[in-house]
Amino acid sequence: MLKCIAIIPARGGSKRIPKKNIKEFHGKPLIAYSIEVALKSKLFEKIIVSTDDELIAKVALKCGAEIPFIRPKELSDDFTGTGAVVEHAIKYLKEQGEEYDFCCTIYATAPLLQEKYLMEGFEKLKNSDAHQVFCATIMPSAIQRSFKINENGRCEMFWRDNFYKRSQDLEEAYYDAGQFYWENLKNNFTDIPYGRDSIPLVIPSIFVQDIDTFEDWDKAEILYELIKKLKKDFNAF
Repeated sequence: MLKCIAIIPARGGSKRIPKKNIKEFHGKPLIAYSIEVALKSKLFEKIIVSTDDELIAKVALKCGAEIPFIRPKELSDDFTGTGAVVEHAIKYLKEQGEEYDFCCTIYATAPLLQEKYLMEGFEKLKNSDAHQVFCATIMPSAIQRSFKINENGRCEMFWRDNFYKRSQDLEEAYYDAGQFYWENLKNNFTDIPYGRDSIPLVIPSIFVQDIDTFEDWDKAEILYELIKKLKKDFNAF
């Protein structure tokens, strides 16, 4: 039987939105949404939260997650990537005699995460020889016609030749939706994460919103309310 673990990284030092991971979002701590979807999916032997913060740990426990350790300070600064945090968690559990076939990293800031896509991602990965499946969504406009603002405050296109092309004639592009990352722990990466070892699971953009700023937070709350109001649950997509 395949064994799966969910790891939810949740650092306590959020600066742009203080206490972001446990800030109330539509009546519940933000992290509660990720934990609840993981629990409802019934995919996991264990759902753990990797945190350096005692308050986050307390909230996560109340929501149904496990806290097998408090994350070391050296893995809790602004420069430590998610990969190192997940690697630490898997190594810790292995030292306790726990080994898993698949790991799913779920962000604590994904209140629009849908159970259907979490389950679909797992099915895609276990039936493939890929290392990773993650959710992605289509770019809202053609990146080939994007531009930067130069030092003089003027426009400067990245690809000038594309200005005269119709957007419908340009190739579609996608970006990481920032919700979950399934990994087959028996297969190692041989390429970058957005390369040949990864399968993107494309989800509707209505379910995608990064939450890094207060403006992002407001947008996420509006989207959540809209989905609820229109009854556009995941079964409709």
